[in-house]
Amino acid sequence: MIPADATRWLEDMWLIRLFEDEISALYARGAFKGTTHLCQGQEAVAVGVARAAEAGDVVTCTYRGHGHCLAWGMPPEAAMAEILGRATGCCRGRGGTMHLTDLSRGILGSFAIVGAGLPVAAGAAWAAKMRGTSQVAFAAFGDGATNIGAFHETLNVAAVWALPVVFVCENNLWGEYTPLADSTPVTDLAVRAGAYAMAAEIVDGNHVLAVYDAARRARARAARGGGPTLLEMKTYRQKGHSRGDPGTNRPAHEVEAWLARDPVKRWQARCLEEGVLDDRALAALVERAAARVRRATEAALAAPLPAPEEVTRDVWWS
Repeated sequence: MIPADATRWLEDMWLIRLFEDEISALYARGAFKGTTHLCQGQEAVAVGVARAAEAGDVVTCTYRGHGHCLAWGMPPEAAMAEILGRATGCCRGRGGTMHLTDLSRGILGSFAIVGAGLPVAAGAAWAAKMRGTSQVAFAAFGDGATNIGAFHETLNVAAVWALPVVFVCENNLWGEYTPLADSTPVTDLAVRAGAYAMAAEIVDGNHVLAVYDAARRARARAARGGGPTLLEMKTYRQKGHSRGDPGTNRPAHEVEAWLARDPVKRWQARCLEEGVLDDRALAALVERAAARVRRATEAALAAPLPAPEEVTRDVWWS
């Protein structure tokens, strides 16, 4: 059954899509240095998980984390300014595209090191359990992270301690430039939860309602003391690994097949079919999202760069 706020979900997904398109354009113009990792095609995972979370919950995500941060409520102005290295950014311009954080909204950070967010999420879950609260931690990570030690160590301790944490694997089939089949001996990564006696579920990561339903089930299990869950979201990034990667190493038929399952267009079609919005309302919805991105970009470009003395602020040594 379609949720009452289905159009809000769609607007959130459009916000993420248009935000990432704008970041791509800004990068091409040389508006910021370095690189960036975009999540067009994975919007359903970010929005579905965020809508399943409850007040007080927390999340960690990867360097491809703009979408998760926006879905959890980070203002696009704060995200855009941070990516452009401005003093008004969520981390005062010090973190950039790969290190968005907003503790007031439960966003414990996007992590540049593969898999680094998993133990942080487990730590937050352990803290919630020690305090006796109903908080749940979510950890979003890519398929490549399932082959490193932090993944296995974190799942092991989370299972042993029955931590209230939901592990969200965004399986987009490619670990940077390597196809999953060349690096991993199993097709369904969810089977790895069996080694830790952990609940697991394979989810259509391009269907926002399927993501939401699975995340709600996992959250409810965690909150009632049932321990962690591994959710494998089958999804696909529509662009290359980073903005320096045109993505031409991927088979054209594979890309085309996944573009046909675009999560934004699928949910948009569902909303139109269910009659919760018409073409005019849809156009207004998309324009609202586009206007928010435009305002965020204008504000960020007009904002000052961090002052030189900021370089030593919040830096500790002994």
